[in-house]
Amino acid sequence: MSVLIHAPSKEGKSTLASTAPTPMLVLDAEGGWKFIQQRGFRSGRPLRRRTWDPLTEAVPQYDDTWDVVVVKVTSWQHVQLVYQYLITQPHQFETLVVDSITEIQRRCKANLRGTEQMQMQHWGELLSSMDAVIRGFRDLTLLDNTIRCVVFIAETRLKEGKWRPYMQGQIETSLPYWVDACGYLYTTWLPDEQGQPTAMMKNLQIEVHQQYEAGNR
Repeated sequence: MSVLIHAPSKEGKSTLASTAPTPMLVLDAEGGWKFIQQRGFRSGRPLRRRTWDPLTEAVPQYDDTWDVVVVKVTSWQHVQLVYQYLITQPHQFETLVVDSITEIQRRCKANLRGTEQMQMQHWGELLSSMDAVIRGFRDLTLLDNTIRCVVFIAETRLKEGKWRPYMQGQIETSLPYWVDACGYLYTTWLPDEQGQPTAMMKNLQIEVHQQYEAGNR
């Protein structure tokens, strides 16, 4: 399945993604995975990591010494190369995590315009490039390969009275329709015997909601 998770900063999106099936490949565009040391929140289950630079190295083959491979995305070329490797080279990844698709869109935007202002044709190219990448990664779950779970992580913003995945341009509206499940992650606090909020509980809203962009197939 393909999943889109959006939430405010530091809400636990990457931590939630770390519970997906392994072996796992992560496109880390924000540098947050250096803090992910275990599966989920305080689970006590170590998450063994290694890094991969697709610019200079071949696809890592699973040898039971790692659970997750992290690609530090510092350029749009990293994204393009990873996709090409995944559709042309043998691998054993079961999950692909894109963290975050919002930041990767910024990398794509910078690749198109450099230091110049975005022009009209740039916006069209940005939409086309991001459309191809998102649909391409999503469709890995449909192809004859080992990937069975694709997780897109996105920033969120309040727009027209509803929390929505934060993307620039028309993709902001289209993205939730392209995945099997779109969820909004948030925290609630449970009271103790004295009625004080001391226990934290994470919630993933995946049913249609008036306040959050969410839904599933």
